[in-house]
Amino acid sequence: MLAETGYLLLILALAASLLQTALPLYGAAVGDRRLMAFGDRAALFQALCVTLAFGLLTVLFITSDFSVALVYNHSHTLKPFLYKISGVWGNHEGSMLLWVMILALFGGAVAAGGRNIPETFRARVIGVQGALGIGFLAFLVLTSNPFERLDPAPVDGSGLNPLLQDPGLALHPPFLDLGYVGFSLAFSFAVAALIEGRVDPFWARWVRPWALAAWSFLTIGITLGSVWAYYELGWGGWWFWDPVENVSFMPWLAGTALLHSVMVVEKRQTLAHWSVLLAIATFSLSLIGTFVVRSGLLTSVHAFAVDPDRGIFILALIAIYTGIALTLYAIRANVINSETRFSTVSREGGLMANNLLLMLATAVVFLGTFYPLAIEALSNGRDRVSFGPDWYNISFAPVMGVLILFMAVAPLLRWRSDSLSRFGKPLMIMAVAGFGALVASLIIGRDVWGAIGMALAAWLLIGALAGYARKMGLGQRSLGDMLKLVLRLPGSVHGFALAHIGMAITTAGAVAMSIWVVEVTDRLQVGESMEVAGHTYTLERVEMAPGPNYQALLARITVTRGDEVVTTLIPERRFYPVEEQMTTEAGMEIGVFRTLFAALGDGTPEEGYLVTGYY
Repeated sequence: MLAETGYLLLILALAASLLQTALPLYGAAVGDRRLMAFGDRAALFQALCVTLAFGLLTVLFITSDFSVALVYNHSHTLKPFLYKISGVWGNHEGSMLLWVMILALFGGAVAAGGRNIPETFRARVIGVQGALGIGFLAFLVLTSNPFERLDPAPVDGSGLNPLLQDPGLALHPPFLDLGYVGFSLAFSFAVAALIEGRVDPFWARWVRPWALAAWSFLTIGITLGSVWAYYELGWGGWWFWDPVENVSFMPWLAGTALLHSVMVVEKRQTLAHWSVLLAIATFSLSLIGTFVVRSGLLTSVHAFAVDPDRGIFILALIAIYTGIALTLYAIRANVINSETRFSTVSREGGLMANNLLLMLATAVVFLGTFYPLAIEALSNGRDRVSFGPDWYNISFAPVMGVLILFMAVAPLLRWRSDSLSRFGKPLMIMAVAGFGALVASLIIGRDVWGAIGMALAAWLLIGALAGYARKMGLGQRSLGDMLKLVLRLPGSVHGFALAHIGMAITTAGAVAMSIWVVEVTDRLQVGESMEVAGHTYTLERVEMAPGPNYQALLARITVTRGDEVVTTLIPERRFYPVEEQMTTEAGMEIGVFRTLFAALGDGTPEEGYLVTGYY
């Protein structure tokens, strides 16, 4: 009965989304307050229905109800409790239900908490959000029913993909979807603004918190997925440029540009047209990511390779939503007022350069991801090309290098017009820090490109700290007054500094992992060693250990440097008998300036075991 109730709730939610779209949009057009208010209720009702449906599916997984096909295909009685829950979204149908639930909850949040938004504008936002719900609820109800029954019911389940049985991957999809779907509100605000002909500082103030929340969730989701790929798959490195990784990276880049662009609209009512287009583009890229992992277009360790017909359905939704939004922009762009006069040397100029470089970086990743797929499709699989890390190092890295130069300088500039000579001292300090990092890196690492990358990281770090120090009044106020001022500063000032400092640290880490990583793979018998960047990796022993639903082969590897024992790493390989699959769990020891990493491969006691060591 729970499964049937869940499916009925999805149908009710679909009906509510139809009313949520039609009535408030019509009410806003004719000025009928009752119809606009009904849109709020419809949005809340839709959110309630989808949330209850998701809750019922979760109960079915927890209770191991194998009469439901989805539970049978993606769960098992021996699975740990955490992975019974994560099994809800570790598949196509369940993840789409999560996607739709988040979409409905964002719409409900505007209905419940958007009372500071003018009534007609809020009605249009909720109406557009409802229109998005129509397409994806129809997709769920018509093609991807998560509550489909099996008759007769199997005794036990098939189990969840072992690669997904990891704490990081249990949390990765929800955060990623919160990011993807969160940008739907930026899209809805943009379309509502085009209908109303209003893009002003108030619009930017309403959009920015939602865009920032989506960007933050997407950042967390990408980070969790990256860490998982690092130790679960034994990939190493800072980014693998896997196509499914890339389709989450593109909306992150575009969303970063959107956040900066909206800030200009809020402060100076400039870049209004550009902000609207960025809002549309960011959500469209999120939809493309949703399409790629569900279309069967790619075979990836974290893609839902399902039948292409479902992919065509999502592709049609992308074409409809993006096409309508861009058509509306073409018709209504002339009614949007935007002040565009500013000097090249100004904060607006710096942020515009930031936006253009971020979108160029997005285009590079888009080309590297989809050009090989297009070549393969046009040749019916006869011709295949691939763009690996070397290609991205040549094309993507220079764009980001120039972006970092602007990131450090732009926050120091005044609005409208400024002169670089006004803050020669901070620029000099930044230049000295960058040059110092360049020289030190050349002496230690002996690599020109690595030294340039570390210089850029130092330039950005000092620039971010200099901008934050100016906000605090460093050198102009007493320590007590500075502390009082810090407490009074808006949260956005602290967040802005933290994000730029984080980008500097990320740059240093990416450069170091790209230039100075040392990787050695060898076949070792117990007691044998190999050298990795001055460290000795010794395979002390290999033993079997039982897990809750797997058998693990654990290796104990002692890492020494000279006569000093640095650490002990415990990589393992896990065999899941239900799914008949093997997974890798790397051993890691993380320090401030280096990470020691080991992964265990195939082998036998007689022949030895493949061991990969990274420094």
